[in-house]
Amino acid sequence: MDKKVGGASGAADVQQHVDMRVSCRASTVVWYAAFVSISAIGLATRLYQLDVPAHVCWDETHFGKFANWYINRTFFFDVHPPLGKMLIGMSGFLSGYDGSFAFVNPGDEYGATPYLGMRFFCCLMGASVIPLVFLIVWELTLSVGAATLSSTLVICDIASLTISRFILLDPILMSFILLSTYCCLKFVSLRHRAFHATWWFWMTATGVSLACALGVKFVGLFIVLFVGLNTVADLWHLLGDLRNSMTTVIQHLLARVVCLIAVPALVYVSFYAVHFHLLKKSGFNTEGYFSSAFQSQLEGNPLNNASMPEYLAYGALVTIKNYRTGGLYLHSHWSLYPKGVGAQQGQITSYFFKDDNNKWLIKEIDKEPSSGNQSTEAVKLVRNGDLVRLEHWITKRNLHSHKIPAPITKRQYQVTGYGMVSERSTYSLADQHFVVIDKKGRIS
Repeated sequence: MDKKVGGASGAADVQQHVDMRVSCRASTVVWYAAFVSISAIGLATRLYQLDVPAHVCWDETHFGKFANWYINRTFFFDVHPPLGKMLIGMSGFLSGYDGSFAFVNPGDEYGATPYLGMRFFCCLMGASVIPLVFLIVWELTLSVGAATLSSTLVICDIASLTISRFILLDPILMSFILLSTYCCLKFVSLRHRAFHATWWFWMTATGVSLACALGVKFVGLFIVLFVGLNTVADLWHLLGDLRNSMTTVIQHLLARVVCLIAVPALVYVSFYAVHFHLLKKSGFNTEGYFSSAFQSQLEGNPLNNASMPEYLAYGALVTIKNYRTGGLYLHSHWSLYPKGVGAQQGQITSYFFKDDNNKWLIKEIDKEPSSGNQSTEAVKLVRNGDLVRLEHWITKRNLHSHKIPAPITKRQYQVTGYGMVSERSTYSLADQHFVVIDKKGRIS
């Protein structure tokens, strides 16, 4: 008896929901007139004098450079995910820009550079915010008046207008965030048509939009959080509805796992696949963040197609880098630690970029290698457990440590460059380093 009553009540709720939406859409002419008008006005305000100013403005210095590197296929590393920058580069390429403008400083005149294609694309993305706001408010209120008022406020927002007129990631990010919100609301509004083709479409569209928002900037995590919390609440309501069997609830859960987790993850990873496929050339110094094996795949990199020995031998000239992603190179230079900061010996630092000051010679602890190319000494390999000296290639100082607190991390000892070859009469124990080779062949 209870199940029959519950079923009848549920059917009535669904019918009431459908009837309300149909009645609200009765005046379709008014709805379309408002939607088209508000979208056209928003686009016109963003496009007005888009070529002004005709010089590099604000962060166009950064995102113009990124477009250059994509067009020229030059590898680079940046903190933001690649989608937004790839889209800007694509818009420049399709509009005839060849990636040759330097984008050095704000205020640099564009001259004959065809920069408008990139501004136009960002402008379209910024202008898309207005119809998306209209659609979102309509889904929430079913009121043309409320949707029109909300989108009008966005049209009049000076910050939104200004940020949509330049070569920036922000209008692209705003567009994908609002698209994710709209797709999520459409999906939720179709809960009475679960597992219908339209229901699947809007849920999948939500997942793809989330990947795009996160693929522009990590700030997109906030819309991922919004959709995630909404999904948890939706599943909780499904579980609490006694009309739903456990099988139905599990089907809903699996559908969301596929469309809102697996699909976004695959789409997001695909952005990086395209990114690494496009950028094949060496040129910008940030490739030093990556391993030697990766660098060897870049055209023009000194390691590309280079012949490298399998094992490390004494007398080898090496760079030493933290094996973790983003690790730094062991680095030194002629400068000494300033007075009052430990011993006034050569500074030892870490460095992001490739440089001759990152190079070190591997030497035995108690003798110098034979000079010249005609040495008859057999090659001696560095083995696990050996004691070695590291001599800086430029300054000829040994990597040295002693019982003086480090300048910053007082619990550790200071590391310096000490003892040039011409000054050495004995070899200090403080210059000796113990070699450990792990199971993966990494040396520490």
